[in-house]
Amino acid sequence: MNQSAKKITTYALFCALAFVVVALIRIPLVLFLKFEPKDVVITIGGFLYGPIATVIISVVVAFVEMITISSDGVIGFVMNVISAVAFAGTASIIYKRKSTMTGAAIGLGLGTVLMTVLMLLWNYFLAPIFMGFPREDVVKLLVPAFLPFNLIKGGINAALTLLLYKPIINILRKASVVPDVESIAEEGTAKKTGVIILALFVLASCILMVLSLRGII
Repeated sequence: MNQSAKKITTYALFCALAFVVVALIRIPLVLFLKFEPKDVVITIGGFLYGPIATVIISVVVAFVEMITISSDGVIGFVMNVISAVAFAGTASIIYKRKSTMTGAAIGLGLGTVLMTVLMLLWNYFLAPIFMGFPREDVVKLLVPAFLPFNLIKGGINAALTLLLYKPIINILRKASVVPDVESIAEEGTAKKTGVIILALFVLASCILMVLSLRGII
């Protein structure tokens, strides 16, 4: 019961952190689309407790967001859940099979691709409803707006997850919130360094792309 209670408490903590991130950090990326790094929190929870945790945290956060700060209603809730589960769920499934920095990077990359594909598909079906645009106008936005937005969003979230996972887990362990066990299998220093460099490169590339799309550079 103690372990179960601690896990429920940790789930609640990740839900609260993800919601705070949504409420405080919303950065315009492409046209009217805004980025919030809640998927970083959800993915870290998934890396720690598995893919089921990503589903639970994603649903709870999306529901709280729907009834508090979102104006997109049920459709926004559905889109948020699909996006978060596709990204974080995929990453945590791969990571569960290969619990290394390389496994995390592969999972995050695949999660970005799957999320982007699903968001294009679901925006095609649902965006005309919640945006109030004709479907023909939405189709015109898929490639110039929704595609780069989701790729950039996935890239930034993937890079931040790789860079922040260990520090955040170490903080939670010191606070006795999560078990004091190694959650990333040992891997060669060269591989770990390579993954960190890759994460920094992806993050820098995404930032430059955003600046370019917004006409700043």
